[in-house]
Amino acid sequence: MRSGTKKGDLSVYLSSLDRRLLTLLQDGLPLVAEPFAEIGKKLGLSEGEVIERTRELKENQVIRRLGGIFDTRGLGYASTLVAMSVPPDRLEEVARVVNAHQGVTHNYVREHPRYNLWFTLIAKSEEEIEASLCALVKQTGIRDMMNLPTRKTFKIGAKFDLG
Repeated sequence: MRSGTKKGDLSVYLSSLDRRLLTLLQDGLPLVAEPFAEIGKKLGLSEGEVIERTRELKENQVIRRLGGIFDTRGLGYASTLVAMSVPPDRLEEVARVVNAHQGVTHNYVREHPRYNLWFTLIAKSEEEIEASLCALVKQTGIRDMMNLPTRKTFKIGAKFDLG
């Protein structure tokens, strides 16, 4: 790979060109018929080269995903952060069940004295969130959880100057 990475390598070396590409991709794709060609103009690359470099960065897990970030509240949805207390020997199993649940966007194991599995859940209403959490209790048998609903969003997303 041009950037000198290998799959799963967290001590990634990125070329200056790949760093510039990643910085541009964080601003989103231009709303034009050929967004990768537009980005290529800024980098001195062809559309195909931008697509190939982006594909390689995704393959090598430098890019996790390309997609939109929507204002769920603006769309009329409710969201919450949930913390579960899962026995360590069941973490993988419970994480798979949580991940399969519609509306779960992120799921992480975190260090905490009590709650070790944290995930975000989006649904059409607070009532649907409650129903989803009840379903997860039934599916996993885990009752020890905190529901921390979003009340006000101060910031969404992070941008890194990789230049």
